[in-house]
Parts: sequence; C-alpha cells; structure tokens
Amino acid sequence: MPDAVSGSHVIISRGDHVALRDSNFTVPSGAITAIIGPNGSGKSTLLHAIAGLIPVSSGALSVLGATPALSQPQIAYVLQYTTVPAGTPLTVAEAVMMGRYPTLGFLRRPSRHDRERVEQAMERLDITHLAKRHLTELSGGQRQRVYVAQGIAQDHTLLLLDEPLTGLDITSAKTIDSIIHDEPTHGCSVLLTTHDLEEARAADHVILTGGRVIASGRPSEVLTAANLTEAYGLGALHDADEAAALLPTEHHDHSHDHGSDRAF
Repeated sequence: MPDAVSGSHVIISRGDHVALRDSNFTVPSGAITAIIGPNGSGKSTLLHAIAGLIPVSSGALSVLGATPALSQPQIAYVLQYTTVPAGTPLTVAEAVMMGRYPTLGFLRRPSRHDRERVEQAMERLDITHLAKRHLTELSGGQRQRVYVAQGIAQDHTLLLLDEPLTGLDITSAKTIDSIIHDEPTHGCSVLLTTHDLEEARAADHVILTGGRVIASGRPSEVLTAANLTEAYGLGALHDADEAAALLPTEHHDHSHDHGSDRAF
C-alpha cells in the first residue's frame, strides 16, 4: 500500500523565514502518525503544507498521490482553535453537516445518506444531545468534539488534526482519543501534531521536527536520546527516559487503555 504522504527534500518558507529546512518523511497509510517537536520547530507548518494551506518552496510533497491542494478531496482537516463570532446562529447539527458540503450540490440539499453520516458522527463524538445547541453555548471541549465530528462526517481517507487533545477536559480528550484510534479501522490514515511525548510514543509512526524533519519512522527508532537532544537542545542525555523526563507533557486520563497504560 502506498504511503498516504511522502516528502522528499521538502523546504517550506514563510516570507523570508525558512520554517522547515530540507526534509524527508513519510506518513504510512492506515496508521496513526504523530508530528512532535518544540514550538517553532515546523510541525504546524508541515501539517498546513500537507493540508494545502501553504505551498512548499522546493522539493516534492505528495498527499494521497497528488500535489496538496486546499480543495483536495478525501482530506479532512480539524484545526486546533476555531473561533465562533458571538451571535452566530449555527447549531451543532448544522456545523457537523458542513462536513458534507464538499459532496453536496450547489443548493446544498442533504440527502438521507448525508443526514445519516452526520448522525453517526455526532453519536461517535457523544454530542447528539447537543444537536440543537448553538456553538457559542458550548464549552471548549464540546466545540472541539463538534469540529472533529464535522471532520469525520466528511468523505475522507486522511484525517489531519492540529494538537487535538491540547487543553481539553478529560471527557472530551478521551472521546477524541478513541476516534483517533478507531479511524484506521475504517481505512483512514490519521496525522496529528502534538507536544506530548507519550502521545507520540503511542502512535504507529512519528515525525520529529526541529527546524527540519530530524527523523521519520517507528517511535522506537525516532524518539531516541540523540534525536530528542537535537530537537529540544536538552544537552548531553544518556537515554530516552532522561529525555522524556525533561520534555513537556499534557495531562490526560491514563485510565483510557488502548492496549497500553497510556492514553492516546
């Protein structure tokens, strides 16, 4: 099976600033890939380029076998923060239905299939009881679940998530976490950014950034003391456990088991 994403000698610039230097990496199909690195390391820039939001300056970037584009079908992108202007009369059900817009006609008249997809997405994110509530009435965690539901309601084979568990309440974090792990069983590839080393260790594949892609591969191959030292500038570390102790992590409910003692 071909990789969902592959990059060869990719360079990404934002104005005069080179955000990501010459980098090679892959995102395997049907798996969970985590992009991890410190602030300013290029991880969000890389995710935006894969989503087609910004162009690469040079090199070759292939996403689902094509050059990335903002309107590329089969890609669902869930942003970390989405602000809702006060007074916006948008209900939860309407927001999730927006995930069906790419496949609706000009008049945007949902079919029975569209409505079923929306209902299924809301059920999976445990927001069915909020269907008639306005987005402005929801907590941050509830809104994030709505946006993830919108993403999975879309026809997609690649799900992109920008720090999906950051700052969420435990219920919302566990609910979104279960979606992340369930998506590959539906044939979907998942790519997310994170600050949390434990989340990265629990992924199938890791891309470590530090101004460039330092390493891309299995967590045990990528999250080594030498690589973490280069990415985070931690100084002389003798093993990965020492590196892990110095890296920032986020609070998650570790009782949510996916075959290990870590939540992700």
